[in-house]
Amino acid sequence: MKKLFIVAAMALISLGASAQHAVGGVTLQPQVGMTLANLTDTDDSKMKAGLVAGAEVEYQATDMIGIAGGVLYSMQGADKKHGDALNLDYLNIPLRAKVYLAPGFSVNAGVQFGFLMRAKADDVDMKDACEKFDFTIPVGASYEISNIVFDARYNLGLTKVVKAGEIPGIGEIEPTDAKNSIFMLTVGYRFDL
Repeated sequence: MKKLFIVAAMALISLGASAQHAVGGVTLQPQVGMTLANLTDTDDSKMKAGLVAGAEVEYQATDMIGIAGGVLYSMQGADKKHGDALNLDYLNIPLRAKVYLAPGFSVNAGVQFGFLMRAKADDVDMKDACEKFDFTIPVGASYEISNIVFDARYNLGLTKVVKAGEIPGIGEIEPTDAKNSIFMLTVGYRFDL
């Protein structure tokens, strides 16, 4: 059993080594996955699962450094322990620096600009009570095997989500300190341009 584990580990390492892209090269990576989203500073919320899909482009600056940017459609928000869920859909633009610690394995961090596309609680449109722009700090890691990339990241929200506003059928909404808090897991296929 131990020998089988060692052979499998060496096979993964050799596959990962073939995943390194040329310095100065540009790659495209369509990706799809899931979000586990919540809002900070709230007592009545719990994680909500959603979908994320989009694509990222990466420039391989050196053997160890890559610069990635992309466009992702992300379902966020939060479920309520008692009551309706808040469904928030964003068009996010992440810009990240990636540091390759081993062939195919990178850690990354950067900034992300989000634009609110939809905000609903049950069937009530909440867009007028939510900030239209969201700023987050994404940090994470990815691993590439034979051009298939597995990515895990956490997006730490720095912008308040809810502002004051009048919502038909609900009334006046008070602003809160709640910010987005999102775990994102994706799989993609990376190819050279």
